[in-house]
Amino acid sequence: MGQSKRRRNGSADLARYAEIGHHAGIEVPSYGEPVCKAHAVLLVETSGDQQYSLGIRPPWASFQGDTETLSLGLFRSDYLMQNPDSNSIKQVEFNTVASSFGALSSYLRDMTRYILRQLGQAELLKNMPENRALSGLCSGITEAYDLFGVPGSVVLFVVEEVSYNICDQRFHEFEISEKRPDIMIYRRTLTEIYEEATLNDKKQLILDGHTVAVVYYRSGYEPAQYPTAKEWDARLRVERSTSIKCPSIHYQLAGTKKVQQALAAPGVLEKFMGAGAATGRVRDIFTGLYSLDFDESGERAVDMALADAERFVLKPQREGGGNNLYGADVREALLRMRHSRERAAYILMERILPPLVSGYVVRPGAAVPPPLTDLVSELGIFGVIIGTKDKIYCNRQAGHMLRTKLADANEGGVAAGLGALDSPFLLDM
Repeated sequence: MGQSKRRRNGSADLARYAEIGHHAGIEVPSYGEPVCKAHAVLLVETSGDQQYSLGIRPPWASFQGDTETLSLGLFRSDYLMQNPDSNSIKQVEFNTVASSFGALSSYLRDMTRYILRQLGQAELLKNMPENRALSGLCSGITEAYDLFGVPGSVVLFVVEEVSYNICDQRFHEFEISEKRPDIMIYRRTLTEIYEEATLNDKKQLILDGHTVAVVYYRSGYEPAQYPTAKEWDARLRVERSTSIKCPSIHYQLAGTKKVQQALAAPGVLEKFMGAGAATGRVRDIFTGLYSLDFDESGERAVDMALADAERFVLKPQREGGGNNLYGADVREALLRMRHSRERAAYILMERILPPLVSGYVVRPGAAVPPPLTDLVSELGIFGVIIGTKDKIYCNRQAGHMLRTKLADANEGGVAAGLGALDSPFLLDM
């Protein structure tokens, strides 16, 4: 990729993301351009609706990272039940950055239990599973802090200019402060990190005179959160530091839709897990996932989607909800970009058809009492992992989250206003 093309695509942002993604170790097809092995490739939005793939780490990019630095992952894997397939679960996506609602979901169970008691249904409480998502996720941050091992260091939450999900974030702070009053927590935007944080000669990230032990991202997962070069430079500064990142850039890249699709390809999962029964059980949760690369399989996927668009979802490499395309929009988008490199920035996924449940949705300004309506629910399982490329220090499940939405709504994001948090109620079937 020549420097003139870099300028033409306006991709100074791409160059910076190539720098901070240098040690992620991901390879994808380069479509005729050379790919440097062990250099990350990320599909990002550069302007408007356009997405381009960066197939090479540019020669002007310079990254020096510490591959032995620990990484912290507070992940959430989301599932729907597949109705035509004996109600087996299928994975929707794997979230590796700013995985939210662990705190609110933990408290929601208590509210639901209260309502059941008020309704005289206390005998049903035994059917509501315990949820320790908040304490489980926060224990990951405190364990990482202890592994960092620098007395007097602090934890840094990277937040948005305006945090609409601030209650969920704040409960993490309160939980850590309650359990570990010795740990000081700072909240800063990427812009403020650029202005206030520095690297010392040991590559420690210094903020307000304190070494930062853990950087927990609740922002930095979508292009709008990098409005200028300052935010990209702040992310690079953090990534170059010895701080334990949650997530590090390679953990964040691992959560992209492209990686999800690549793991589902024949033989790939076996490279990581071997060929045993456990691998088969993991593969069973995958639905159909197809590359849209410019090769024979990519062309087959395009033809398949154009023939029956209602069967598929078109997913870009984006987080935060509201970015996927469904039904007729899938067909329209593929026709528009069939011969454009833009299409390789998406994956094609078979739609999951979950069972319907009748229920009531209470909304401001809606009818009272609300009408009985068809709903579907999506279950998220939280997990904590701490490790380096050579050693895993912890890897455990840490609670759950349930979202419920109207059956005819394509997206289910709570923050986007398309779904609502809910509580599981277990039945023996």
